[in-house]
Amino acid sequence: MTAVLDADRIRALNDILRRTLSGGTLVLTAGIIALGRERQQAIVDAVAAFDRFDADNDPYGEHDFGAVEAVGERIFFKIDYYDRSLTQASPDPADASATARVMTIMLAGEY
Repeated sequence: MTAVLDADRIRALNDILRRTLSGGTLVLTAGIIALGRERQQAIVDAVAAFDRFDADNDPYGEHDFGAVEAVGERIFFKIDYYDRSLTQASPDPADASATARVMTIMLAGEY
């Protein structure tokens, strides 16, 4: 039961970061930055609106990865969980006080 509760909490925290850019850090790769500010905003908006999570692309139910089409590009986003010092994996991704979330948005070709 704890694993289900943990996945529910992780999913909720990831959705907050993805939708509002709060509760973590956003990293845009060089390829995304090269697209310019207007296209970057459209991509961030597309990632925020993404809701097509299923068993194939989200096997653990954490909403930590997705792929979208935006501004004529295939875009991936990935959320990783680090300890608060950003030096190793989080000891408990379900605990926001122990976890630094980092969402990276990249062109599919940069993966």
